[in-house]
Amino acid sequence: MSPEVFAKWEHIIQDVEKTRVPVEFIRKLIVKLSGRRQRTINVRLLLEQGLSPDEIEHAVSEKLAEYDEEMISVEFVFDIESIAEIVQPETDHFLKDLK
Repeated sequence: MSPEVFAKWEHIIQDVEKTRVPVEFIRKLIVKLSGRRQRTINVRLLLEQGLSPDEIEHAVSEKLAEYDEEMISVEFVFDIESIAEIVQPETDHFLKDLK
């Protein structure tokens, strides 16, 4: 897909309220801690290493529980390319009859 398609999807994703996100759509989590420190959990790397989404969700939950006392916030960085590659063909399929 072209960079323009990814840019459109990035704009769409920013405007959506996110309450539950599939692990496959997350690139990484940035955990902001007290004392201006932060930790990064690279979800994409865990997927590439062969961990299942359930295993990753469990590992992330454990790690966030470890940071609980010091945690200020968690920033989700989405994998726009993965989202676009999965969702765009379905969107095209549903919209083809509207033309």
